[in-house]
Amino acid sequence: HVQLVESGGGSVQAGNSLQLTCTVSGIRYNAYCLGWFRRAPGKEKEGVAAVDTEDRQYYAPSLRDRFTISKDNRDYTLYLRFSTLKPEDTAMYYCAAAAGSGYCSVLGGSTPDPDEYHFWGQGTQVTVS
Repeated sequence: HVQLVESGGGSVQAGNSLQLTCTVSGIRYNAYCLGWFRRAPGKEKEGVAAVDTEDRQYYAPSLRDRFTISKDNRDYTLYLRFSTLKPEDTAMYYCAAAAGSGYCSVLGGSTPDPDEYHFWGQGTQVTVS
């Protein structure tokens, strides 16, 4: 039973940095992907970043310069660090897991595809003003 719990969201001022944490448990796959997604008010859920078992990283091109994904393989903790936050980054942020066969599924070359992820956390809100 895979469980994901996000933390670290909050209200921040534009230009500041923030780090989200996702604690993952119950993964029993030899290969898997862990990703971050977000849903802004009135918009579809979109991929932000993902990392596979071999530590290959995948980013939405428009976010690559400001967002960094990382994971600690010792305790299955996933991180997303933002720099230079903007008001348009306001959204609910979710971490998710997918059983993989190597590379993570992406849209348009590098954007993680939310339809390929099977397990989701409850989300953590980030509000930038």
